[in-house]
Amino acid sequence: MTTKNLRQRGRPRRFDPDAAVATAQHLFHAHGYDAVSVADVTEALGINPPSFYAAFGNKAGLYARVLEHWTDTGAIPLADILRADRPVAEALAAVLEEAARRYAADPAAGGCLVLEGTRSSDQAAREAARAFNLTAEDLIRDYIAARHPEQAGQVTDFVSTTMSGLSAKARSGHGLDRLLATARLAGLALAQALAAHASPAD
Repeated sequence: MTTKNLRQRGRPRRFDPDAAVATAQHLFHAHGYDAVSVADVTEALGINPPSFYAAFGNKAGLYARVLEHWTDTGAIPLADILRADRPVAEALAAVLEEAARRYAADPAAGGCLVLEGTRSSDQAAREAARAFNLTAEDLIRDYIAARHPEQAGQVTDFVSTTMSGLSAKARSGHGLDRLLATARLAGLALAQALAAHASPAD
């Protein structure tokens, strides 16, 4: 029994990469990619640098994992909101309001992890975040184009720009009420812009 107990006490703590990614996601979201060092990550995780590099390769490798995790846990569920059975303007307005709610949900980590990542000074991080952002934009554009093909590009740019602004304002301290007011105003603009070209389904 004594030997068994000694073995249990002597075992190193098991490293859980998935839990590490969730912890790192909060760090990157709260402080930005550029401000978070490998030392910050290893300290937060309670691991040493060799364990970190063995699991993720480098900080950029960890960030790529974080972005993938974000799409499953923190990203706006575009596929659920952009449904074919609802008016386009209504669905887009719902996306913006959901963005406002998510961006203001954690005052310590305001804004969108991906959108803020596109402003990183690190090229690899910036390009990784931009790839995720472009995927979301393509989904929005395709949704609009199904019923408003001539306006798809312009309206997508408007939605994307509004979301970037909401993220930046959340990052600078705007609360939910102010973000929602902006999102709803943008929703009215979308309804007006699309009204002239509305299909019977809209």
